[in-house]
Amino acid sequence: MRIGIEAQRIFRPKKHGMDIVALETIKALQRIDTQNEYFIFVKPDSDRQCLRQSNNFKIIEIPAYSYVDWEQWQLPKYVQKYQLDVLHCTSNTAPLKLNIPLVITLHDIIYLEQVSFKGTWYQNLGNLYRRWIVPKIAKKCEKIITVSEFEQKRMLELMGLPAEKVKVIYNAVSARFRVSRNEQLIEDIRIRYRLPENYIFFLGNQAPKKNMTHVLKAYGYYFQSQKKPMPLVIAETSPEQLESHLKALHLEHLQASISLTGYVNHKDLPLIYQLSSLFLYPSLRESFGIPIIEAMACGTPVITSNTSSMPEVAGGAAILVDPNKPEEIALKISDILSDPSKQAQLSALGLKRAQVFTWENTAQEVYNIYENIAWVNTPSETALDLK
Repeated sequence: MRIGIEAQRIFRPKKHGMDIVALETIKALQRIDTQNEYFIFVKPDSDRQCLRQSNNFKIIEIPAYSYVDWEQWQLPKYVQKYQLDVLHCTSNTAPLKLNIPLVITLHDIIYLEQVSFKGTWYQNLGNLYRRWIVPKIAKKCEKIITVSEFEQKRMLELMGLPAEKVKVIYNAVSARFRVSRNEQLIEDIRIRYRLPENYIFFLGNQAPKKNMTHVLKAYGYYFQSQKKPMPLVIAETSPEQLESHLKALHLEHLQASISLTGYVNHKDLPLIYQLSSLFLYPSLRESFGIPIIEAMACGTPVITSNTSSMPEVAGGAAILVDPNKPEEIALKISDILSDPSKQAQLSALGLKRAQVFTWENTAQEVYNIYENIAWVNTPSETALDLK
């Protein structure tokens, strides 16, 4: 087979969820499949070292003026040039005009839902594009991959797709996420990111669904209830963004107890999880929630939401809360941090749960889809004889 994989953004230096999933899946496919030919289509950027070519994996850089130009005009030209048997688009959208079988990974369809949270103008523009293109692509592709049973159900409900068209393949956690005993490396990370001795950790990027407002309110309630509250460390938030949030909530007094790391390189995340006493992930809506199992793999107790995919992913190994109730989140923070036995129990449950999710398993299931499509679209000997 000649397999094309759209991985447009994996060379960008600051990677996030879908970029990580595409990159780790491709690396795992490299490990398990040395027979078929792969063509990985990317947009030129600075992090070329994150993926290396191998005998049967060729990286193709496609320049373009914009996301839409890259996807709708340039990518189809390269698909035709390399005479592919199948194209897998990994990040929610795909070219409308293709003459080969298409597989698409739809991580979520939040943009088709009526949600209470709104994003930046850039995020809203992206959602408009997805809202227009995804229903069209969903009808014409051979197979849709999604990342949780929750998301599969939403797709069947909102798009009226046949159940057999949507395959659930879970995301996973890299082997880098594990408990480390390297004291020098631990100290280096603590110094580099200016981490307190003990802290609560929150991945607070500016996507509204990450629930920054309620996390800060919850920390305020927790802070007020404690004689010696533990500091809060927030990743991927700027000082200006934090100041704006705290001012709007009248919680400026918390600023001295909150540390910001800025963007965290993915290779540094394991130790930041490990060094934290508790990981907060009370998101409003997730299709999967990779940070849940990343933190678990590092032995860190997790608080996450009782909504969307998060209970499915947590699998009974995290404390679940209503993400819209800051008082409830604060109470659970206090309960866990005041009870070492509960912390140890959650750590053990999380370590066991994280072992379920491997990129090799993910890649094998993705490969099975490619193989099945090739088999279905290859004329049988009987059909050839009839001609």
